[in-house]
Amino acid sequence: MTDHPVDQAGPGGEDGEHRGPTVRDRRRIDPETYEVREPQSAAAPGPTEEQSAEEPGDAELTELKATLAERTGDLQRLQAEYVNYKRRVDRDRDLSRKVGIEGVLKDLLSVLDDLRSAREHDELTGGFKAVADEVERITTKYGLEPFGEKGDPFDPHIHEALLHAHAEGIDGPTCVEILQPGYKVGDRILRPARVAVAEPDPDRPAEPVEAQDDAASTSAATTTETDQ
Repeated sequence: MTDHPVDQAGPGGEDGEHRGPTVRDRRRIDPETYEVREPQSAAAPGPTEEQSAEEPGDAELTELKATLAERTGDLQRLQAEYVNYKRRVDRDRDLSRKVGIEGVLKDLLSVLDDLRSAREHDELTGGFKAVADEVERITTKYGLEPFGEKGDPFDPHIHEALLHAHAEGIDGPTCVEILQPGYKVGDRILRPARVAVAEPDPDRPAEPVEAQDDAASTSAATTTETDQ
């Protein structure tokens, strides 16, 4: 800061004559002693508000880390929920698709029965045969499989007995006639096979073991004599 000029009177200053130097800048020269002042060392500047904001304390840093961990946990839980949701949606979509396909195939079973009957009577000819082959091809494409063969052991889970009889030469309940084939998609039964079932004749006496052995020996001896 520059002050106004100061006039200092030396010896005999009463006559108004100025004999000393005129000091205009008091920052470096003392106006009384005219000595050069030593410059004061500048104090180290303290941290600004921006620096303080950029360098948080330990408590604030700990709080930030805790907030980050919490947000990371929320994100992981949200991602897990989304994955589970997508799996449920895909599973429900597949189930709905299978139920829809099974419903259509069930409606076509009567058509397949008519085609089977027509084939057995040699009535599938010309364009009718081409249509029948295409219907069977499409149903097979969607997983429909017929089952039930003559001679299969009777299984009440997959067979429906419409007729019952006794027969010889069987060891247990046996499907002796397939009245209507069964149909399934994968492991799911759409319709059981309708069959005629025969069981061993209960009135026929069981052969004793010794008699069976003698019959087997006689048969073997007869076979040997024939070979000779």
